[in-house]
Amino acid sequence: MTESPARLAVFASGGGSNLGAISDHLTELGRAAPARIALVLSDRVDAGALGRARVRAVPAVWLPRERATEMAGVLEKHGITHIALAGYLRLVPADVVRAFRGRLLNVHPALLPAFGGAGMYGRRVHEAVLRAGARVSGATVHFVDERYDEGAIIAQWPVPVLGNDTAEALAARVLAAEHLVYPRCVAATCSGAISLGDDGRVQGGPPYEFDRFVPDPPRHPFAG
Repeated sequence: MTESPARLAVFASGGGSNLGAISDHLTELGRAAPARIALVLSDRVDAGALGRARVRAVPAVWLPRERATEMAGVLEKHGITHIALAGYLRLVPADVVRAFRGRLLNVHPALLPAFGGAGMYGRRVHEAVLRAGARVSGATVHFVDERYDEGAIIAQWPVPVLGNDTAEALAARVLAAEHLVYPRCVAATCSGAISLGDDGRVQGGPPYEFDRFVPDPPRHPFAG
């Protein structure tokens, strides 16, 4: 762990449920938390994530797409050391990606490299999974590079796709997995327990134990 907590920025375009999960996890860690949320940024002025930030007295910044060139300056102003994308629907500017290499994470609601890429977000992902007849989906945490959903994979958490699933039902199951694995990956990256090597490979293992974090019995991620 670093001597002082990392200063984490969370980017979100929507309600910010993963922002809430990250905040809750860091709060649970207490004095051992390797980071604190120092900024919430959104491309949408009405994003629920900005409201969540204001309730927690965290600086909240609206930065629309046409002002994306200002992002690096905003991050510098707030002393940001790490970034977590939490339902952020814009491609992060290349200069920010380069500056935060190995300190910029995203969570995707499918098991990459399947069902990823430009335009694959939210309900669209779950509809594609159901159309394909996949029997397993899940959450993927990965480092961010200059292309959508192609950065090095840090961790994945599988969930079953059930025969009677709707996109909404599958989305809820995957979101529960995101809320388990993503905050732990964010914390582990901020502490240095997980890093991105010069060779583009992830250093360090998934920061969780499967059995410990399955929320309800039966205690197996593929159980129906």
